[in-house]
Amino acid sequence: MAKIDEIKEHIGALKSYLNILVAIILTLGAGVSRLYISNNITVLFWIGIILIMVLLVLFIIISRSIHLNIKRLKDL
Repeated sequence: MAKIDEIKEHIGALKSYLNILVAIILTLGAGVSRLYISNNITVLFWIGIILIMVLLVLFIIISRSIHLNIKRLKDL
């Protein structure tokens, strides 16, 4: 497999991971907002908030990796 094809496959896989991550973040956001609206601010609410923040950091890392791979692809 050529180097360019390998990088394209890697970018495609990262995009798939990013889509799954966005779906999880949206689902958690809906759950946390439902807890907030119902004034049920318990440990579960705070775990959800922390998990959303961790997943957002992971989103940034994956996005940066995609951009670096695109830049590397452009340089080939």
